[in-house]
Amino acid sequence: MPELDIGFFAVTIPAVIFAGISKGGFGSGVAFASASILAIYLDPGQALALMLPLLMVVDLATLGPYWRRWSWPDARLLILGGMPGVALGAWLYHATDADLLRLLIGGISVAFVVWQVARGRGWVREFANRLPPSAGLLAGAVAGFTSFVSHAGGPPAAVYLLSQKLGKTEFQATTVVTFWAINIAKFIPYAWLGMFTLETAWADVLLTPFALLGAWLGVRAHHMVSERLFFALAHVMLTVTGVKLIWDALT
Repeated sequence: MPELDIGFFAVTIPAVIFAGISKGGFGSGVAFASASILAIYLDPGQALALMLPLLMVVDLATLGPYWRRWSWPDARLLILGGMPGVALGAWLYHATDADLLRLLIGGISVAFVVWQVARGRGWVREFANRLPPSAGLLAGAVAGFTSFVSHAGGPPAAVYLLSQKLGKTEFQATTVVTFWAINIAKFIPYAWLGMFTLETAWADVLLTPFALLGAWLGVRAHHMVSERLFFALAHVMLTVTGVKLIWDALT
């Protein structure tokens, strides 16, 4: 890893706070923007390893405020589906190189923005009926895979949860408990693959207060801040970082 100097913290602190705000108040959908940003500054594997413990800290911090306000049947489907997705992600990480990871992270970032814009403009129709349980398992599998390779499990999970017509807080609580479980499942293969180092562990210790600050801000922003403003900023970040990662991977 680079030196833990002013430049390192100038990049990581805002990214970590942003991840905490997203997971704490806005359904985790764009929390992976932080991993995309860090993958520009760090090796992609280092970026993923650095973020996972911090995301787990945010999960623990946000479980309390949303305790038992989730839809457990929907969360259970996503978690069960997520386990084979995590296994597939671990296999791909083991078999690939840093440039392919950059391409995956960048591609997922840009694809998410395109999907959100298409949805907002009505080019993608919302589901009129609730998707069946099998769709929940499939969405969980995709979420587990994308979460492993880029911490981007929120979007596929959101596709399924939006079809279930959950309330705003129930939706948020369901994503919290779902990714609390999926992130725990990711920790074991991350460790087995040697992604964690003493340097990432020390950096996580130093960054944990900022993750908790982000989670605290996110829970409060859930009822106060315009979702439109928050996601507009996130989409700009994802587009810029996604295009940069794709460019780096291909050149």
